[in-house]
Amino acid sequence: MNEIQRAKTISKILNKIYPNIEVPLKSRNVFTLLISVLLSAQCTDVNVNNVTKNIYPKYFKPEHFVKLGRKKIEKLIKKIGIFRVKAKSIFYLSKILVKKYNSNVPKTFHELEQLPGVGHKTASVVMSQAFGYPAFPIDTHIHRLAQRWGLTNGKNVAQTEKDLKRLFPKKSWNKLHLQIIFYGREYCKARNCYGLTCKICTTCYPKRTKPLKTIKA
Repeated sequence: MNEIQRAKTISKILNKIYPNIEVPLKSRNVFTLLISVLLSAQCTDVNVNNVTKNIYPKYFKPEHFVKLGRKKIEKLIKKIGIFRVKAKSIFYLSKILVKKYNSNVPKTFHELEQLPGVGHKTASVVMSQAFGYPAFPIDTHIHRLAQRWGLTNGKNVAQTEKDLKRLFPKKSWNKLHLQIIFYGREYCKARNCYGLTCKICTTCYPKRTKPLKTIKA
């Protein structure tokens, strides 16, 4: 089975298990989605949702966070990892949105990636989930799974993104990246499957007998 055949097989399995998929991060608008994605770095979606459910009913616009200031933002998100760094990014990001973009979240990769705390992965999620632009956000988990499934030999997320975009139709990217995330959490866990037990691994590599070591991003 070559990589193109594997990609088609994986798509079929994922579409059967997850015909409909919901965005895991809860948000109120495009701005709060951006904030939630920023907060999710090195943190679980569940933890982010637990924290933001007490924030977004009252604070959901850039001017709200500008008025709060860094210290109060820190107190609101203190249960999230590296909260001081993230609070700083949220504060300055909000100031830029108010001053430069009339409190609106910009709709291009270039503009998003110029905002404090917003890297390519965060921008990709926002472009995909908020604006419906074809994007393939790659985090360390998707990078690991793509290696296990023989879709990439990339040593970093940039190469993995390039390989996955080459193998899968553009129209499937937005849904597919979420399907892969959910499948990884449920069936192909880092310290459970090891490339040996889940449906995708056993279908793509029926003769694999030894745990597969993956290259960290």
